[in-house]
Amino acid sequence: MKKILGFAILVMSAAIASPATCADRSLYIAFPPTKYQTTTSRIFILGTAPPTGEVLVNGTRIKRSPSGHFAPSVPLHLGDNLFTVQYQNQKTQIDIKRLPTQPQPPSGLAFAKDSLTPGVDIARLPGEMVCFGAIAPPKSTVTVELGGQTIPLPPQEQNIKLPANSAALTQRNQPTSQSATGHYQGCATLSVAGVDLGQPRFQLTKNGDTTSQMGSGKIAVLSPVHLQVAEVTADQGVARTGPSTDYSRLTPLPKGTQATVTGRQGKWLRLDYGGWIDSAETRILPSAVPPRSFIRSVTARQMPGNTEVMFPLQVPVPVSVQQGTHKLILTLYNTTAQTDVIHLDDDPLISRLDWQQIAPNQVQYTFNLKPKQQWGYNLRYDGTTLVLSLRYPPATEDGANKELSSSTFPLTGIKILLDPGHGGTDSGTTGPTGLNEKVVTLVMAKLVRKQLVARGATVYLTREEDKTVGLADRVAMIDKLQPAISISLHYNSLPDDGDAQHTQGLGAFWYNAQAHSLAVFLHNYIVNKLGRPSYGVFWDNLFLTRPTSAPSILLELGFMSNPVEFEWVVNPQQQQKLAVAIADGITQWFDNVR
Repeated sequence: MKKILGFAILVMSAAIASPATCADRSLYIAFPPTKYQTTTSRIFILGTAPPTGEVLVNGTRIKRSPSGHFAPSVPLHLGDNLFTVQYQNQKTQIDIKRLPTQPQPPSGLAFAKDSLTPGVDIARLPGEMVCFGAIAPPKSTVTVELGGQTIPLPPQEQNIKLPANSAALTQRNQPTSQSATGHYQGCATLSVAGVDLGQPRFQLTKNGDTTSQMGSGKIAVLSPVHLQVAEVTADQGVARTGPSTDYSRLTPLPKGTQATVTGRQGKWLRLDYGGWIDSAETRILPSAVPPRSFIRSVTARQMPGNTEVMFPLQVPVPVSVQQGTHKLILTLYNTTAQTDVIHLDDDPLISRLDWQQIAPNQVQYTFNLKPKQQWGYNLRYDGTTLVLSLRYPPATEDGANKELSSSTFPLTGIKILLDPGHGGTDSGTTGPTGLNEKVVTLVMAKLVRKQLVARGATVYLTREEDKTVGLADRVAMIDKLQPAISISLHYNSLPDDGDAQHTQGLGAFWYNAQAHSLAVFLHNYIVNKLGRPSYGVFWDNLFLTRPTSAPSILLELGFMSNPVEFEWVVNPQQQQKLAVAIADGITQWFDNVR
């Protein structure tokens, strides 16, 4: 471990040690740790040893990089898997337990532990369907008793398992068919309004024997005439397509947004426009009526650095935003137009504003934009007036200064935020030598900053040293500084079942449409300039790609988990070339879009 620490200290001294400095190291396993648990059918073993001699895994020689690093992928069977990694007279044992992906049916007359669903309290409107599930011995009869109804739960023969989102990163994005033996599901419509039905009773019968168990979640049917109204108390309420963090994000709801609660599931509230929100980000308004608003006039004003468009409303309603090429579409829910006048002078950004009532309580505004590149937007409520702020392109120098800056300092006037990924207690991923991602990202961020400053840019870093900076704090810096662009720098690894031995290359990640061209351009520029492999360009729901106040992307500059690419990652000369390529790519992108 002393060698690992010394290696990290050497890295922090401005030039990361070359792979050759690891040549005298003994056998070292970076991943997985012993007593590791996973649900995947394969796993890679990442580590290093001196380049001379052989490394064996369970007696089989494995492939290594010129510096001695390795990452073979090995199969796993259910239960305990023991691997012995050997280099000369050194041996390390790794015990990996593969867990089943779904509960197994019990052998006796009982329900499988924690298998009764719903497992939390839920509330639905009259006429909505509520579904129940259980895992029990095969060839049983399973029913649910609730509110005087007996609901049969027939056995399911097959279960289609969707791949995890991470499967898109490993090229294994295919659904699989699994046996559903012992799985029972059934649904019913609950029609009586304003009733708490309590806990459902699950009953299991097999071979003439019967047992029952109460569900852990209570069921309620809401009264449509006595629905509660929730107000968003978070600065940006996280709205989702369903009642858990597994569901996709919708446009965040500005603080003060009000909506009727039309369903509950555990701590999650379903709002009348369709989005779900964590109840911790809201408060219930006593005696409030369902929020509805008319809208009449719309006005705009030009401010330093942005245009603000005001939508006067009677109540702050839910909203959504969709960006496209030359367009931004804003939708107001629970809103009906009484519009005859819109005031919009000739504007640096907006060529025309169109609107239409697309549904009885849904008004849509389409901003036709002059520039193709969008530079950021913000939504907020001032009282009951919705304010949409659209940012202007970054300012450029005038006259002779402009001519000088464009040739010698092409990024003059451009503010850029660089985010060295991880830091402090968050180490990020690990290379085969034990080197942490947080170390390399900080070195690279400083190298890139130096190159950008030399081109005239003003550059900010989210951290200057190895310290913990929360993801929310990094996003807050973007929103506060309002840079022209934000780039989060990272190095990559793979899920447990990834092919670490062969997967390498540069990846770019974006979320909001305004960041798409930057992600694609930088990815292609760096790959072509340096002749590096391409991992690809991804739309990804990441903390540092979600900000709307500036085009924000995340770059995965190479794979720490790939034995060969890791040598490139830690090579000081290659780092310098990469920093130059990133800065040149940013410069050329700005030249193209301004």
